[in-house]
Amino acid sequence: MSSSQPLLHRVAEKDRTPVPFVLDGEPAAALEGDTVLTAILTHRAQLRRNEFSHEPRAGFCLMGACQDCWVMTATGERLRSCATFIQAGMQLTTGGTA
Repeated sequence: MSSSQPLLHRVAEKDRTPVPFVLDGEPAAALEGDTVLTAILTHRAQLRRNEFSHEPRAGFCLMGACQDCWVMTATGERLRSCATFIQAGMQLTTGGTA
């Protein structure tokens, strides 16, 4: 799977309000109520690359207990993407592109 292909594909709840955000400098959109993790993985095949092995990562525990889903905001704030809801105008950096 190419890192440019989304890992997640919506099959339901497509009628929620769109939420615009920026992902690694590119405009993107999620749906109201999505976590940051969902918002990213509906655009990409991976969340980030492991800092040691450089292997692609897409979250692990999905409940905020591990250290696998951290992303950064443009201002340098770290967020657990699985436990943070997307907000309009968020500017996220993942380092997760291929």
